[in-house]
Amino acid sequence: MRDGERYDVAVLGAGMAGGVLAAVLARNGVKVLLIDAGVHPRFAVGESTIPYTSTMTRIIAERYEVPEIAPLASFRGIQDKISPMSGRKQNFGFVYHQEGKPQDPEQINQLVVPEWQRTESHLFRQDTDAYLFNVAVSHGADVRLATRIQEIGTGADGVVLRSDRGEEFRAEYLVDGSGFRSPVAEKFGLREEPTRARHHSRTLFTHMIGVTPFDDTAAAAAHKQPSPWHNGTLHHVFDGGWLWVIPFDNHEGALSPLCSVGLTLDERVFPKPEGSPQEEFDAFLARFPQIAEQFTGARAVRPWVGTGRLQYSATQTVGERYCLTAHAAGFIDALYSRGLTNTFEVVNSLAWRLIEASRDGDWSTERFAYIDRLQQGLYDVHDDLVYSSFVGFRDYELWNAVSRVWKATSIMPTMTLERAYRAYQENRDDQVLRDLEKTSTPGLPDPVGKDIGGLLTFTRKLCEQVESGEVPAARAAQLILARIRETEALPAPFELGAPENRCFEATPALMTSTLEWGRTEAPEHIKGLFG
Repeated sequence: MRDGERYDVAVLGAGMAGGVLAAVLARNGVKVLLIDAGVHPRFAVGESTIPYTSTMTRIIAERYEVPEIAPLASFRGIQDKISPMSGRKQNFGFVYHQEGKPQDPEQINQLVVPEWQRTESHLFRQDTDAYLFNVAVSHGADVRLATRIQEIGTGADGVVLRSDRGEEFRAEYLVDGSGFRSPVAEKFGLREEPTRARHHSRTLFTHMIGVTPFDDTAAAAAHKQPSPWHNGTLHHVFDGGWLWVIPFDNHEGALSPLCSVGLTLDERVFPKPEGSPQEEFDAFLARFPQIAEQFTGARAVRPWVGTGRLQYSATQTVGERYCLTAHAAGFIDALYSRGLTNTFEVVNSLAWRLIEASRDGDWSTERFAYIDRLQQGLYDVHDDLVYSSFVGFRDYELWNAVSRVWKATSIMPTMTLERAYRAYQENRDDQVLRDLEKTSTPGLPDPVGKDIGGLLTFTRKLCEQVESGEVPAARAAQLILARIRETEALPAPFELGAPENRCFEATPALMTSTLEWGRTEAPEHIKGLFG
């Protein structure tokens, strides 16, 4: 980097969003400057991938011709190319608890990631983030680590950034993926006050060793879920919150003894107490002894992090010569592992616009307007999901119903994305991927977006009535399951509306019957997904 050099794009934040975006842009001839206040390697949470994320990762790698990104899309690729310290994820597991009562072995839910199709991962983020940073460097991105930006100026002539050491950087456009303390959000007063998020939570988290697999505890002895809890991301859920257990040692040849552990609580139900996060965690375990069985011999290997309320949002994420993305734009909750999904979806849609702008010189705000609609839609979808889930945590039958809505928002959009990916592989026509942006429901893809969005809105409104005391939880559960059964876009063989169908596994037999349903019984606007 030479004094006075002007870049096409400056990216703030060298985490996963910044690393992937900078790599993609640099590979496609865009002059990129990647700036971060910290250095690599560094601790980060957000470790769990989901099938939608992995499919989007493959799309980004192929669409933008950055093959080094592709290993991130599979457990084996990560192990072989990126980080042998990462773990595997073969399921989403949920165990429901009531304080003062023994855990009911019938009150469990699981979504199995079919091993015949793929295996997801538990990312050891300090490795994956550093890897992506180095990919960006290898493709020609200039970088400045340990550089804190204190002054920002944007306008028709571009962007001027000044660091705390008086250095000056110039670019045509600025992407801020730095996080909650976004310099751009602060500069332009973009934080929505108060946030529109209905959901409330705070969290405390760390990495631990000595965590006992839940399958080996007495509490899990009577469980009959299809996939071992330890093989995936385990969520202990209860009225007012959830606890995550994300092991990195759950596969043959694992090198890491670590386990990511986090406790997320509605701060209105569980106000932040005096004392340390470790003391709060210990007090929580005393209230839920069957959860505590996992932690009898466990200890934290790094300082606990405790937060206030997690939720924040932006009035807008796109302005003149700038865009907020990733956690600079907003945050809801780690539940359902949607953070990386939302991040990569935005990178995919933002990158081609930046590449074209660098070639034709059109950096107009209108060119990037879709990015704001997308991010705001993704935010609201996640908020509705997590808000409804926390209300559902009050009563197992309601939670059992709401969990099916989450499965619908996970499975059907993933099928839509995978179909587009297959089409792109066949013809390499970028329009196939641009057409994904033609959606009637921001944050959910067509052709399933309207159906799934309607189901989600129905569920959220019912949960608001449960929270206000207007509708009993049991009645709300019945209504949600009935609405699921009436949602034509959901394949009948999935049986998501059957309350006893608590564990979902896409076996080859189930997928065969689903394909037949798609050809013969699916509504016209859905049949194309099964062609």
